[in-house]
Amino acid sequence: MRGWPVVLAALMTASGCAAASGASAGGPGRAAGGPGAASSTADGAAAGGTTGAAGGTASGSAGNPANTASGSSQTANPLARSVPVRLQIPDIGVDTPVMALGLAADGTVQVPPIEAHSPAGWYQGSPTPGQTGPSVLLGHVTVGQYGDGVFRKLDQLHPGSQLSVRLQDGAVAAFTVDTVDTVAKNQFPTQKVYGNVDRPELRLITCGGPKTGDGYLDNVVVYASLTGSTGSTAH
Repeated sequence: MRGWPVVLAALMTASGCAAASGASAGGPGRAAGGPGAASSTADGAAAGGTTGAAGGTASGSAGNPANTASGSSQTANPLARSVPVRLQIPDIGVDTPVMALGLAADGTVQVPPIEAHSPAGWYQGSPTPGQTGPSVLLGHVTVGQYGDGVFRKLDQLHPGSQLSVRLQDGAVAAFTVDTVDTVAKNQFPTQKVYGNVDRPELRLITCGGPKTGDGYLDNVVVYASLTGSTGSTAH
């Protein structure tokens, strides 16, 4: 998939740190997320602007397509478009439903709810996992009074770690981790994360690093490539 409008990189700050969703997303005609998607506010930190955002220049689009792959894994054939319903990462004990995320009625980015057992979320403006391009999944590192979030141990993944995404049509997309980066929010690699690529890839994003009164200082970004699948391939 080429040229999908990119939501603000602040989306990742909101999703991973239990911050407010107050970032406005660009791109015409973007619908709100699917059933169960929620716009959450917590800790009073705005996700947009230059304070607390995932990088000073990250509030725009990813720019021109990069058309490059992020890692060296041998890539499997792309899958047909189908919404993700479950994410499993055995190395860190993740087995979670996946909810759809879009935009709230006021144009702000939706994030998974701040509650116990809050699931991972897929930004529905990105390719579905297994399609060509960077599919984006996000999750909380912590969920306020409820403790650890679904991506609490995301930074413990390493190149070669395996994960899988079950899709609505019954197919399973298997990914292998290429790289795991921890980056300062004011240096968020927008193009690397959101830029178009010529093969099926996955981005898992949360917050990390030191925690201050305003939230976490860094973002953890996992880059993975499709290396196997069961089910329908793209036609």
